[in-house]
This record gives sequence, C-alpha cells and structure tokens, in this order.
Amino acid sequence: MGTMKSPCIKICQIDQVSRLCTGCFRTLDEIASWSSFDDTQRQAIMNSLDTRRMRFSAGEAALT
Repeated sequence: MGTMKSPCIKICQIDQVSRLCTGCFRTLDEIASWSSFDDTQRQAIMNSLDTRRMRFSAGEAALT
C-alpha cells in the first residue's frame, strides 16, 4: 500500500455533469479505491488533477 497523501480537501460534492468531486477533482472510483492504490497509481491521478480542475473551471463537461 502507498504512502502518498490524499488530495481530499474535505469539500465532497460530486458534479452531476463531470461526475468529479468539486473539491479534489477525483472520480468516485478513484476516491473509493485511493487507499488500495500504490504510489504509482496515486501519482498518475495526482498528475491529472490540475488539468481536470482547469477543464472543470472552463466549463468542459466531458472530463477524462
């Protein structure tokens, strides 16, 4: 199991269009599985969060 800290900021609301948490910008699956991911998997998610945040702020609905 990995040691990387969760990006959760305790603002847990799922956007109905993007299906992302509006606090940390992870998917529900990523949130639920975070504790079982290794650091490589966690880093891959962390690397995508800034892009997701920018796309969400720009109003893009389809986020991947």
